[in-house]
Amino acid sequence: MESKNRLSEIARLFFKLGCFAFGGPAAHIAMMEDEVVTKRKWMSREHFLDLMGATNLIPGPNSTEMTMHCGYERAGWKGLFVAGICFIFPAVVITGFLAWLYVAYGSLPEIAPFIKGIQPAVLAIIASAILKLGRKAVKNWELAVLGILILSVSLWGINEIIALLAGGIIGGFYFYLKRKTVGAKFVTPFFLLFVSAETISKLTTLKIFWTFLKVGSILYGSGYVLFAYLDAELVTNGYLTRPELMEAIGIGQFTPGPVLSTATFIGYQLGGFGGAIVATLGIFLPSFLFVWILNPLIPRMQKSKLLRGFLDSVNVAAVAVMLAVLFVMGKEALVDWQSILIAGICTALVFGVKKFSSVWVIVIGIMLGYILHLL
Repeated sequence: MESKNRLSEIARLFFKLGCFAFGGPAAHIAMMEDEVVTKRKWMSREHFLDLMGATNLIPGPNSTEMTMHCGYERAGWKGLFVAGICFIFPAVVITGFLAWLYVAYGSLPEIAPFIKGIQPAVLAIIASAILKLGRKAVKNWELAVLGILILSVSLWGINEIIALLAGGIIGGFYFYLKRKTVGAKFVTPFFLLFVSAETISKLTTLKIFWTFLKVGSILYGSGYVLFAYLDAELVTNGYLTRPELMEAIGIGQFTPGPVLSTATFIGYQLGGFGGAIVATLGIFLPSFLFVWILNPLIPRMQKSKLLRGFLDSVNVAAVAVMLAVLFVMGKEALVDWQSILIAGICTALVFGVKKFSSVWVIVIGIMLGYILHLL
């Protein structure tokens, strides 16, 4: 009975987050931290950071994989699948509906008023998470210096994955030399499922599945990296035009949940309802498998003195990258008095005496964006 209750709790929470998690991975993780650590206390903030650091080391959408980790921690492998599916489902349904509108009518509904309110609200939520996670991640002055270094190179334009791995390696090597001790050996499992789409001559449902499975197995980074992969796989081969791909990426950025729901949109364009289903399965399936393999090994990483320094360094680097994302998003979002006002109100709601949950902050931001757009 307790197991069923936990699975039901996981399903409700991550379905709710899937409906309201706008703003990209940094915002998703911020909302997750608020729900899982602050409100429900399923795990400590330190352990949440460790999961976050480990997730950054494997391919796939980081925030979606974090939902799977949280589900696994709460209810084992069943929790992993329930959390991941419930988080993905709303985005897939919304994106699929928009894909149908796009194919049937050649246009999409006006979404600018809603984005106007979402973006400033997301900034406040990310800032709150950075503050809370940063307090736990920065354990000493060396990690503080490393964090500042990673923040600097991220703002300079260095790829976030390179910054994270470099931070982990530099920090891990430093703390290894400092402690002068070697912990237990550990090898991170990694497999790459690769099947060449060239073995299938036509753009069949099976080929759509293999194409997105291949992308999901090697995808690191943001939606822009996804754009590059899909451009190479689909546009270069003449299955999709570049404007169509850009529309699809835009929809993935606007809808709640993971940006990889873009796959649903493109799958529908390529193969109708069946194409949407297999594209979605293909791009998300590797994440479920990677997390299933990785999660049980995290306690070994935590116990190893060598890997503890590496993980601490990756955690600090991850927070620094979030801060860099916040800075870039702020420059892009806070462009007029309406967006600045919404950001100020949402910041007050997040940091005030009576702190509002991240979901309510998003809802209020959307309402304010629509109202101010009418003025």
